[in-house]
Amino acid sequence: MENMDPAVVEHLFNQNPRFRMLYEEHQLLEKELKDFERYRYLTPELELKRRKIQKIKLAGKDEMKYILRKSSSASLMPGESRV
Repeated sequence: MENMDPAVVEHLFNQNPRFRMLYEEHQLLEKELKDFERYRYLTPELELKRRKIQKIKLAGKDEMKYILRKSSSASLMPGESRV
């Protein structure tokens, strides 16, 4: 995922079941969205489905970023700050 430290993502993927599930779901939704690119025109039903997938994907990404922030702030030592 862009703007995320790959080492931290890998650590969370291995240690946090919720993060792992969100990450895997994000990858599946990305593939589903790519499938829409094969259409020249989307019917209203397909457009609605595409937007729904985008919203679910974004919500999952937001939660992954929250978990990432929470884990990085928890890893700070007392008195230490991020610059």
